[in-house]
Amino acid sequence: MSQLRAFLAIDLDDGLKPKINKIIKQFKQIDAKIRYVELNNMHLTLKFFGEIDTDGLELLENKIADVVSEFKPFNIKIKGCGAFPNYSHIKVIWIGIDEDSIIKELHDNLDGEFVKLGFGKDKNFSTHLTIGRMKSAKNKVQVRSTIGEFSDIEIGEMTVNSITLKKSTLTPSGPIYEDLKVFEL
Repeated sequence: MSQLRAFLAIDLDDGLKPKINKIIKQFKQIDAKIRYVELNNMHLTLKFFGEIDTDGLELLENKIADVVSEFKPFNIKIKGCGAFPNYSHIKVIWIGIDEDSIIKELHDNLDGEFVKLGFGKDKNFSTHLTIGRMKSAKNKVQVRSTIGEFSDIEIGEMTVNSITLKKSTLTPSGPIYEDLKVFEL
């Protein structure tokens, strides 16, 4: 029985990546220890599974396909910038999603099925694009100020017409993602 590290995601539209890259460049001007997400790895996580048995992959894919079949393509707005868990203790810098009620409904429907398969229930699901992770509090004040500058920024709209089950391989230079299966809405 082999295992793989997996998650379910919505990939970021390529047309929005240059705008997000401009924001990342502003953060890079600050002398802070931030590990940035590569643009080609940017996504909205619907569910992080962690290590899963490959034997159960087909059952998981069938559950995802069943839920996804109930949804039609929908539009979302990429807007705003913030931090988790809060501005006093910044661990993650993110770009927000406006009008995300359909994503939350999709997540909740999927999560209900995943709980039946033995996965833990997501307690605090929040739709976002992680752009960086702070590795220390160095120059936190400037980072917080830059987040504030972008708190209402309008990035653009995209159509969500699929979700992807991805494999994640951790390496010293960052994660490598591989699409396992794409589910069309």
